[in-house]
Amino acid sequence: MSSYATTRDRVEHYFDRSATKVWERLTSDAPVSRIRQTVREGRDRMRALMLSRLPADLTGVRVLDAGCGAGQMTVELAARGAIVTAVDISPQLVDIARLRLPEEFAGRVTFASGDMTANHGRHDFVVAMDSLIYYDTHDITAALHLLAQRTDEAVIFTVAPRTPVLMTFWSMGKMFPKADRSPVMVPHAHATLNREAPGRVSKIDRVSRGFYISECLEYRA
Repeated sequence: MSSYATTRDRVEHYFDRSATKVWERLTSDAPVSRIRQTVREGRDRMRALMLSRLPADLTGVRVLDAGCGAGQMTVELAARGAIVTAVDISPQLVDIARLRLPEEFAGRVTFASGDMTANHGRHDFVVAMDSLIYYDTHDITAALHLLAQRTDEAVIFTVAPRTPVLMTFWSMGKMFPKADRSPVMVPHAHATLNREAPGRVSKIDRVSRGFYISECLEYRA
């Protein structure tokens, strides 16, 4: 798990020391550049897609928001009645999510900072939106297996799909020194993930909006 730990620590460093303000703005209603606006809109669509995989009425349903970021998914889950555990590797983003949570939902949400694959209790569902996109195939499937051990229904997650556009960006990004760029997304094909976990990974749908391209998948133990 050394590669997982190394990537996890790089992600934490990036979001806590380099990208907190950018992420806080992106996930708000504040004006952003046209490029970031497409990312914001793409993330909104993906969040709606992932939520559509859950029951409409989540009253009493336990959901782990694995990689909760600034808490947009957390708020929507709590608004539908879910009992949410919201976890992120970045303590600063968790603080933002906690501050943004409407007081009326406070009793339904438990916040924590740390590794999303740690034991955060048993849940009915896990949603992991864009929180596994920096890991290789082995690390993703290992993380999914750990999450599924404590999940009664499904782990709904996203990956960066292996599209020609993303592969071009990925190849170009690897040319830059690590100190000059954020953690690199690792593109994945559904077939490759399914070979690592035969019959457990289902393809749901893809969201493509400008500079945001992400694929929703579902893992069942």
